[in-house]
Amino acid sequence: MTIHPPDRRDFARSAPVRLWDESFAADPLRHYQALRNQGPVGWGELAPGVPAYVVTDRRAALDVLHDEETFSHDPRAWESTVPDDSPVLGMMRWRPNALFADGAAHVRYRTTLIDVFDLVEPHDLRGRVHRAVRLLVGRIGPRGEADLVGDFAEPLMALVFNDLFGLPESQGDRLHSGVGKMMEGGDRATVGEAEYAQYVLDLIAAKSARRGDDLPSRLLDHPAGLTREEVTWQVFLTLGAGYGPTANLLSNTLSRILGNPLYYSTLTDGARPVMDAVVEVLHHETPLANYGIYYVRRPVAFHGVWLREAVPVVVSYGALGILAEREVTEGRHPNDASHLSWGAGAHACPAKQHTLLLVTEAIERLTQWLPDLDPVVPRDRLTWRPGPFHRSLTALPVRFSPRSPASEPSGVRS
Repeated sequence: MTIHPPDRRDFARSAPVRLWDESFAADPLRHYQALRNQGPVGWGELAPGVPAYVVTDRRAALDVLHDEETFSHDPRAWESTVPDDSPVLGMMRWRPNALFADGAAHVRYRTTLIDVFDLVEPHDLRGRVHRAVRLLVGRIGPRGEADLVGDFAEPLMALVFNDLFGLPESQGDRLHSGVGKMMEGGDRATVGEAEYAQYVLDLIAAKSARRGDDLPSRLLDHPAGLTREEVTWQVFLTLGAGYGPTANLLSNTLSRILGNPLYYSTLTDGARPVMDAVVEVLHHETPLANYGIYYVRRPVAFHGVWLREAVPVVVSYGALGILAEREVTEGRHPNDASHLSWGAGAHACPAKQHTLLLVTEAIERLTQWLPDLDPVVPRDRLTWRPGPFHRSLTALPVRFSPRSPASEPSGVRS
């Protein structure tokens, strides 16, 4: 029997802060502050009956991210404690890929991902973004109005990622439907997981039969000799993590730019780079707010809390960014990374530069095509999708001067 040290808090009988309901989506700061009031580690709930330790302090977060002896990414002990229909299983269940592996297995998987993404040249990725923006502006330009979430950010990322992974444009709706339902973690999460899994299985079957110039084909042929199952789950991870969070980072950044007229005017005349807005979003509205999930290998005292086995330990990037911003009111460097949105340590995001290029190029190209974007809804009245893991707008409606697809603005080249 484990004896709990008397000077360490055990949350087992405390009421958790709910991160899954609509009130969290509407006002995450209040929920993060309630967690922070409990100390560096608070007691939250990812779904009904699924509690978690939530880390809201930067020092404690770095201790988790860098301590591979105490913390593991393997969720299998936890999985045995939750029902098969739990809405968060789609995002949290174990699979043989880089996210859920430790040690040598993680190094093997991660190395293959780094190798195949290194083959994506920046100029090639930039060209894919430009072609996708041109196509989407051709659709929405004549209308003079659009939803920059549903008409731009989501379909643009579907176009780019389907292109990178070797699927036709027509498959974009399948990608969006499956990943979107799964990330919300609600009643439709199980259906979304099944839809997205089938999407990936179909993709791997096609690439196993006939290779192409795409990421899955390169994974199948990688010298590490991944099995077809391992490649399937690597693609499940990278395609899902690439599409959903990047679309959210794009739409969240657009909302922040358009919500500040001074910011938008200086952006469109080149006085303020898009990257400044991206950094602000990573602090205030980071797209994967609560998805740094670990598990202790054995019960341990940690920053004043007794952590039990088989209970998720969640590094809250959303809380780290927002709460740090409240504490530092001036003197913040534009490239400050105290939000830790890219992670740290062995599991830090391996595709950070690709993501930043995608988002900044998309915004710069869109604002060249449509320089007078005007938000229809004030920023403080925008609504957000529920779910414990993400920060995702439901819509971002705008108006602009109608533009014919043939009227290419000066300075824009594909």
